[in-house]
Amino acid sequence: MIWSLQELQAAKQKPLIFKETIELSELKELEKDIRAVAPVQLQGQIDYVKNFITFSFNLQTELTLPCSRTLVDVPLSIDKDVVERFQLEGFDSFQIDEERLDDDVHSVEGHQIDLKPYVMEQILLEIPMQIFADVVEEPKAPKEGKDWEIVTEEDLNNRIDPRLADLAKFFDKE
Repeated sequence: MIWSLQELQAAKQKPLIFKETIELSELKELEKDIRAVAPVQLQGQIDYVKNFITFSFNLQTELTLPCSRTLVDVPLSIDKDVVERFQLEGFDSFQIDEERLDDDVHSVEGHQIDLKPYVMEQILLEIPMQIFADVVEEPKAPKEGKDWEIVTEEDLNNRIDPRLADLAKFFDKE
């Protein structure tokens, strides 16, 4: 997803259309909750107007995340329209059009534009704080761990505290 400024010069005549599929497995390292990332499909166009290069594209992918309640895998489909604008170096920042003042404008460093970090950022922004599985067949959450266990109300009523077990024998006069 790297374009050189020389390649983008063609977008001055007419918009460049692109369609690419990229692997972003490094998202799993950035966000520990992501269990799997499907290939990301990008489709859009590049416009070069004045000193701005605009990438308008649609990104589609699917992430696998853990259910917030049961830790079961939950698929999350992402289908998002994105616009990223870049301003070339050497131009005064006051030349930004009035209609673009509210948008994020990135500066171009060097002679290339790498769109991959911006795609990754857009995907990470789509991850919800909590996600729940629709139908849970069998919870995969552990029943016990170090110094803890899940106890039902029935278990509480039938259980004798080990510290008081000898006290229960006090009234036995056999």
